[in-house]
Amino acid sequence: MKEALEIFKEIKKNNKWDENSLQKILRKYPKEGKGLYRHDELVAAYKDLVKKELIEEDKGIEDRIRLKPTRTQSGVAIVTVLMKPYPCPGECIFCPNMSNMPKSYIASEPGAQRALTYDFNPYDQTKYRIKALRDTGHNTDKIELIVLGGTCSTYPENYQIWFIKRCFDAMNSFDREYQPKDISEDSITWDDLYKAQKFNETAKCRNVGLVLETRPDFITENEIIRMRKLGATKVQIGVQALDDEILELNRRGHTVNDTKEAFRLLRTAGFKIHAHIMPNLYGSNLKRDIDDYKKLWSKEFSPDELKIYPTSILPDTELHELYQKGDYKPYTEDELLEYFTKTLPHTPRYVRLTRIIRDIPSDEIVAGNKATNFRQIAEQRIEELGLKIEDIRSREIKGEEISWEDIEKEIITYKTTVSTEYFISYKTKKDDKICGFLRLSIPKKEISKNNFIDELRDSSIIREVHVYGSLVSIGEDSEGKPQHLGLGKEMMKRAEEISKNSSFKKISVISAIGTRKYYEKRGFERGELYMNKAL
Repeated sequence: MKEALEIFKEIKKNNKWDENSLQKILRKYPKEGKGLYRHDELVAAYKDLVKKELIEEDKGIEDRIRLKPTRTQSGVAIVTVLMKPYPCPGECIFCPNMSNMPKSYIASEPGAQRALTYDFNPYDQTKYRIKALRDTGHNTDKIELIVLGGTCSTYPENYQIWFIKRCFDAMNSFDREYQPKDISEDSITWDDLYKAQKFNETAKCRNVGLVLETRPDFITENEIIRMRKLGATKVQIGVQALDDEILELNRRGHTVNDTKEAFRLLRTAGFKIHAHIMPNLYGSNLKRDIDDYKKLWSKEFSPDELKIYPTSILPDTELHELYQKGDYKPYTEDELLEYFTKTLPHTPRYVRLTRIIRDIPSDEIVAGNKATNFRQIAEQRIEELGLKIEDIRSREIKGEEISWEDIEKEIITYKTTVSTEYFISYKTKKDDKICGFLRLSIPKKEISKNNFIDELRDSSIIREVHVYGSLVSIGEDSEGKPQHLGLGKEMMKRAEEISKNSSFKKISVISAIGTRKYYEKRGFERGELYMNKAL
């Protein structure tokens, strides 16, 4: 423990900081001559020393010993879980189909490995992922739960209810004596889920976002209502291409019109839309892929977040057979770089590029790009060309300290087929770093009047409120951190003003379960699926 004490003293003295600084200190003070401290050991030692009052609690030290701080610098802790293997209606030629995995997933991918370890048990996946984050110094008060399974909508409804309920059980019981009863999948009811959701409103680990993954052709009015009942606030949707010929060649089983309709319905219901696209599909080329990227920002689509997964050739797929016959050729590194340099700088400022390149181990890829750090390679090339990427992820403020004098408001508006969208944000004056944002949807009058969800009729919709910076514990004061400057309150005030000026007398919000209390404090009342406020 003496070595740990010296480590924390050195950390506190060091003004400039990065992971290399920490490694130098760890090498200087090995643990009793038996190797270097791991991050989880450092976190445990720090907590123990604070408890024994040998050192004072110091948020600066906590930030510096946390493993991969970017995991919570976006404002929430991300927990990803996978549903069990289940038949997918898709017949995509590029898709792996491992018997022990949901279709499209590979057992060696990090998230899939964790799911396999816990036999796809939702409670264990959620519980032990939260524990791993906590053990490495991350705050886990605010959880965004991402539920993957290829096409979640195809699973039996009882399984979906049971799976989500058990995820909530894990959040509700974490760090508590409370142990929820595991009701069987066969006897589960919606009321069982609603009870778990109600408990989560005041739980230690609150769910501030629930993400489900599906295909465009499975998005219907009824499916959207069911997703809301599950607690979903965001949908990951496999767009893959915006060219019917390419979709047909790759046997996607849906059309561009299906994708347009899915976006229309999701936005009408106030969901956040997270699209996936796949350049270099069979039959495509650089020009078509770059054109697709431009189409993505037309009024029919305009997703809020985007994953770009260049096609990988994986064993035992039809695409692999085409490659072996010489009928398919993956992009070279130069071609892939050309694609990214001609697309990424044109990404709108209201979009978050969540991931570029899928995290598939290189030994699983037969041919094509194997570099998982290709995002960094592409960003470096873009910088060398004198271009900039201005998406949200590139501009997040991370853990910087700021004051009101440092920031200014920016409002971006853009049209969709059903609405005018307002992206209200606060950014630093000096270097354009985004501190927080709000997505407000002002529906067209005829769309709003006839909304398929009754409580959204004649209402504007807040689709997202997000404040960046290292995650601050619920009720904890952290002066100077973006999450505690009151940015959320200010942006909501502006959203209400815009709604009034657009002749709306009501504003609704697609609230996550764990943010209901936050909106109640701001005058919102609970409806069946949304929270609503008279203006």
